[in-house]
Amino acid sequence: MLKEKATRVNKGLVLGSVIATFIAITPYLFSLYESVPKTQIWDTFLFTYDSKAWEDANYAMWALTGKVIPLLLLFLWFFTCRHWWYHSLLVPIVMYFFQIGVILFGDARIDEFQLVYLIPVMAVVIPTIYLIRARIFNKMNEASKSMQELEDELKMSPKGLWGKISQYF
Repeated sequence: MLKEKATRVNKGLVLGSVIATFIAITPYLFSLYESVPKTQIWDTFLFTYDSKAWEDANYAMWALTGKVIPLLLLFLWFFTCRHWWYHSLLVPIVMYFFQIGVILFGDARIDEFQLVYLIPVMAVVIPTIYLIRARIFNKMNEASKSMQELEDELKMSPKGLWGKISQYF
């Protein structure tokens, strides 16, 4: 039993160290765009990228890293958050996905119609969060528990990355 607990603690320390290291190197990940040439077409041994409307692959990659890094941090937050409101993080996640698609497919008008595409996501997420909040307040009125105790009751227990992903599908 003691060995099992030590193994869990070690896994937690390793995972926490990886997450902390990833967060700490995000400024360096953002600066990766500086290695991209300032030409419209960027040829590498893996692929060829045409920046189309951006007219500069370096500028397009700057815009892309400005969307990918926050998206990765939001994913990290989403999969590690235990609070009842973590589903609200899906709205900015979908927004960043849309903006990345716009960047990759060559349209320089990033923020023009993104709210129209977010309406279906918000139509699911906002009522879900409201219902969870209403459930908390109903339980609070019926029981003599504090708001913190009710929030702790609704926290998601850590199941690991795959366990958390599988609960959505």
